[in-house]
Amino acid sequence: MNNWNIKRLNGLAIALFLAFLLYSSPAIAAPTTAGAQLFEVHCAGCHANGGNIIRRGKNLKQKALQRNGVDTLAAVTEIVTNGKNNMSAFRDRLSPEEIETVAAYVLNRASENWKN
Repeated sequence: MNNWNIKRLNGLAIALFLAFLLYSSPAIAAPTTAGAQLFEVHCAGCHANGGNIIRRGKNLKQKALQRNGVDTLAAVTEIVTNGKNNMSAFRDRLSPEEIETVAAYVLNRASENWKN
């Protein structure tokens, strides 16, 4: 095996190792778990499975988030923090970190169409 192939294999091994660390790290899994727990306690009553029991068009599905201009972390965080129309504000109930965690969870689930 020549020197170039060895360097390529080493680079591939490092990339695989980093991917393993990224996807198996408890530190990465924790926000998703925390986001799911926060969502279940504070949001699922109105937004079960990304829906909306009050206003159907204001659900948490990807298309609706895009259509309503709420498809970024900053936008979701803003609405969770300050509320909007029928949506209650959570700034007095959740910390800024918790709000960002649940907002990231919502965007992640929306990107997966709220499927397990």
